[in-house]
Amino acid sequence: MSSNRPGDDERGQRRPSGGVVLESGELYRLLVERVQDYAIFALDAQGFILTWNPGAQRLKGYTSEEAIGRHFSMFYPAEDIAARKTERELEIAVAEGRVEDEGWRLRKDGSRFWANVLITALRDEQGELVGFAKVTRDLTERKASEQRAVEDARRLATREAQRAAAEAQASEMRELAARLNMQAEELARRTREAEKANRAKGEFLAAMSHELRTPLNAISGYTQLLLMGLSGSLTEEQRTQLGRIQRSQEHLLGIINDILNFSRIEAGQVVYDLGTVPIYEVLDSVAQMVALQVESKKLALNTGRCARDAVAYADRSKVEQIVINLISNAVKFTGEGGTIELTCGTRRQQILLKVRDSGIGIPADQIESIFEPFVQVGRSLAKPKEGTGLGLAISRDLARAMNGELSVESIEGEGATFTLALPVPPPTEAG
Repeated sequence: MSSNRPGDDERGQRRPSGGVVLESGELYRLLVERVQDYAIFALDAQGFILTWNPGAQRLKGYTSEEAIGRHFSMFYPAEDIAARKTERELEIAVAEGRVEDEGWRLRKDGSRFWANVLITALRDEQGELVGFAKVTRDLTERKASEQRAVEDARRLATREAQRAAAEAQASEMRELAARLNMQAEELARRTREAEKANRAKGEFLAAMSHELRTPLNAISGYTQLLLMGLSGSLTEEQRTQLGRIQRSQEHLLGIINDILNFSRIEAGQVVYDLGTVPIYEVLDSVAQMVALQVESKKLALNTGRCARDAVAYADRSKVEQIVINLISNAVKFTGEGGTIELTCGTRRQQILLKVRDSGIGIPADQIESIFEPFVQVGRSLAKPKEGTGLGLAISRDLARAMNGELSVESIEGEGATFTLALPVPPPTEAG
C-alpha cells in the first residue's frame, strides 16, 4: 500500500494543489526578474556583467542593454578603482566563497548611494569557477539615519560638554569672586589701617613741627638780639659764630617747614585760592626773592621776557612756591659760575614756566624717582646735599592739585630743565 498522502507525488514531495508545476530554473528566473528592491545580476569569472534584473535597472539606472557586457567596476567611485577594490573583492570571493562590503556606489546619473554588496563565487560540478552572483541593496536611508543619529549624539555630547564647562566655569567664577571679595575686604582693612597711620603720622609731624619751630624761633630771636648788641658789644669772631647759628637755624626751620607742608598735602589739608595769575609778575617777584641765594653761589640768573597776556589759572602763592623750589634746586646742583634761566611760554591751553640750569644733570635711571619724597640726585655720604629731598615732591603735588603738571628733561652732566605747565583761565575767568 502506498503511504503517500493525497497531493503527494511519487517521490513523496508535495506539489501545489490544483496549480501548475514550475521548473526550478523557471522559478528562479521569475524570482530574480520580479524583485525590485535588490539589484541581482551575474558576472563572469573576470567580473563582466552577464545578467541584469529590473531591480538593478531601478537601483543603478542602467538598462540591461547598457549594462550587460560591461565590467562591474563601472559602479565604483574613482578612489575605489584606484585602490583596486573590485579586484580584491573578487579575489576574496574566490578564496572564501563570498565577500560582503558596504560603501559608496555610483548610479548612471553620477549620483552616489550607500550600498550593501554581497558577491558569491559560482562553481560547476567539478568545482571550477564559472562566475559570480552579485546582490546589491540601497542602504542610503539607513546610512543617513545612522549619520543623523551620530550627529545628534555629537550635538548632545557637545551640549553636555558645554554645560559641564559652563558649570565648571561658573564654579571657578564663584570661587574667584569669593577670593576677590576676601581680598577686597583685606584691602579695605589695610586701607583703613593705612589711613589711620597716615593721620597719626600727620598729627605727629604737625606736633613735632610745632614743638621744633618754637625753640628755633626763640634761637632766631636771641641771635638777632645778640647781633644787635643789646647785651653788649661783640667781637668779630662772636659775630661770625652767631651768623653760623642763624644760618643753621634758618636751614633747620626750612627742613621742618618742608616736612610740615608735605604732611599737609598728603592729608589734603592744603587750601588753594585759584584765580588768574599773570606769569610775568611771578617771574619778577621770584627773581627778587632768590637773588641773594643765586649771588651767594656766584651764579647768573637770566630771566627771559614773558608776554603780559601769559596768564595762568592757579594759586599765585603756590606757583611762587614751586618756582622758588625749582630755582633753589638748580642752585644746589649747579657749580659756581654756572647759569640758571627762567622763561615762560604757551602750549595749546597751557602756560609753561621753565627753569633751566647748567648743573650736574640727572642720570636717566633717576628721571622719575627724583619726584619721590626724600630722594635727591647725587646724594651720598661723600657728597651730602642740603635739604630733605621733599622740594620736588611737594612741587609736583602742588602743580597737579592745580590741574597742572611738573616734568623734567635732562642729560647727565649737561644740566636739567624743569617745566611747570599750568592751565589757562576758563572763559568766565578770562573774560
